[in-house]
Amino acid sequence: MPVLRRRTLMTAGLAAGAVLAVAGGTLASLRPGLTADGRLAPAGREVFGAVARAVLDGLLPAPPAQAPALAALLERMDATLQGLPPSLQDEIGEMLALLASAPGRLLLTGLGSDWADAETAELTAMLNRLRGSSLALRQQLYRALRDLVNAAWFADPSAWPRIGYPGPMKI
Repeated sequence: MPVLRRRTLMTAGLAAGAVLAVAGGTLASLRPGLTADGRLAPAGREVFGAVARAVLDGLLPAPPAQAPALAALLERMDATLQGLPPSLQDEIGEMLALLASAPGRLLLTGLGSDWADAETAELTAMLNRLRGSSLALRQQLYRALRDLVNAAWFADPSAWPRIGYPGPMKI
């Protein structure tokens, strides 16, 4: 059996890191999560549209009215993302590019279905796996997805009555 040396291990680690960096850059250029102006690209809209169906399950209207509600949510998501610092926009864009790819989606979330084809129950189970994961990266992914969806949803005053929030106090 060959002896594993520190130099061999370091070389393998550097090579793997380089391969992952090139693969991630290629994914981001082929299916970017955000456009140059900080708006959701089609891949990002697909990811957030699916995640919103699970996060807002019970708050979204029934299917005929659900599509316009999701479209409005994604427009508010654009406004939310454009208000973030460029460095944070870059991180979110990278996250979305990775999640939009089949290998990234499968490795990070365990979701086998495409985002658009996934049932709400599958998406909810995936989010629960992320939330309860022992890996901090997956927990951060869960919080980022959930918090961004909630920020965009509850930015609309018409969503407030569904949770019993009367709105800001009049001064």
